[in-house]
Amino acid sequence: MSDAFTTRVLNVASGSSERVVDLTRDCESFLREAAAGRDGLLNVFVPHATAGVAIIETGAGSDDDLLAALHGILPADDRWQHRHGSPGHGRDHVLPALVPPHATLPVIDGRLELGTWQSVCLVDTNRDNPDRRVRLSFLG
Repeated sequence: MSDAFTTRVLNVASGSSERVVDLTRDCESFLREAAAGRDGLLNVFVPHATAGVAIIETGAGSDDDLLAALHGILPADDRWQHRHGSPGHGRDHVLPALVPPHATLPVIDGRLELGTWQSVCLVDTNRDNPDRRVRLSFLG
């Protein structure tokens, strides 16, 4: 693989409860190696049908607010036609339409260009799949 494109897969244990997992430090660590002071783009991709990537504030309640909002929009009840797994699991398959499974972010001088309170997060409402993969790709 050339220096222009580098990729790494993270294994994330999201557990058996709905979670927002902050991946910002993992992204920064990857970029220290992959970008090495260069400009480019970081793509974060979750190859799962029931998880997404969000750029949000964490630690001040916004992550819990996001999960609460998703409960309001996508209740975990029996209305869903997709019915295998935990009760309400069909909503997990609709999640990526609202929280996409990818984000592409600018990298300037080898550093992630985020706003002061922004974090890169995995959003996982699927209690049936506690192990996730996240692909980080740098294009410089």
